[in-house]
Amino acid sequence: MSNPDPAANGWADRTARAAVGAHAALTAAGVAPSGLAELVPAGRRLLVFPRPMSMRPIGEVWRLGTLLLDTYGRLYAAGSATRASERLRPNHQSVSREQRRDIAAAALRGGYPAGTPVEYAAELLPSTDAGLLALGDDAPVGVHEGELRVRWRAGAPLDGAPTIDRYLDERVALLIDPPLRST
Repeated sequence: MSNPDPAANGWADRTARAAVGAHAALTAAGVAPSGLAELVPAGRRLLVFPRPMSMRPIGEVWRLGTLLLDTYGRLYAAGSATRASERLRPNHQSVSREQRRDIAAAALRGGYPAGTPVEYAAELLPSTDAGLLALGDDAPVGVHEGELRVRWRAGAPLDGAPTIDRYLDERVALLIDPPLRST
């Protein structure tokens, strides 16, 4: 079971060391990061035209499953992702498809070149033991049996989940040397 005194566990320090190691490995391997942005909702009208939604760039990240690692070695809970692209005429296939197209166009308006992957709606994970311990079941990480572990999806049990060190090592290895796809 977990130790009630978060200061005695050092989860934040071990997580920071693992994140720095993951960052170093990805940088050394030349793996390109994706953009990290904040989605800016449509604003008030500018003259007669409504201001469309856009994205404000806030950094670069590597997607490691349910976690994002930024170029400063900080970890985020992954939110949503898109690829910057032009907003073509609506084809009315579905409302959700049209919303995804609007978000992709927002990334383009935010200054990302067409085709660039952009992560948004990510949440920075706490950098203290107490903050990590306080995370709920909807967070990608949690404490189980005295170890900080990573869930594969929100709400998943932590029993059998990998430790943060092992998880980062595995995900980094997959980014550096992805398995070959069979054709």
